[in-house]
Amino acid sequence: MRIFAAVLAITLLLLQGRLWLADRGLREVSGLQISVDAQKAANHEQAQRNRQLSAEVANLKTGLTALEERARSELGMVAASETFYQVVRPNTPVPTAPAARPAPVTARVE
Repeated sequence: MRIFAAVLAITLLLLQGRLWLADRGLREVSGLQISVDAQKAANHEQAQRNRQLSAEVANLKTGLTALEERARSELGMVAASETFYQVVRPNTPVPTAPAARPAPVTARVE
């Protein structure tokens, strides 16, 4: 009976050692748990971004205010009943036109 208990104790120690010290033991499990947590955080951020984008798409499809706001901010458009005034400060240098480039030279076969 003592031999059986000793074999059982040695087997238990070997299995515990394998669990705690092996490459595929608890260290890998904790590393994988960290990876899973990081992926969950990234998924949560992407889900929030997707909700924002779908709300923006729905607003662009149904409402004209978002469309008008986007046209004003990105394209600089002005409504028909509005007048656009551009104020130029005197100390602002006038942008110069880029110098005209010479015509490209092509090779001729003679």
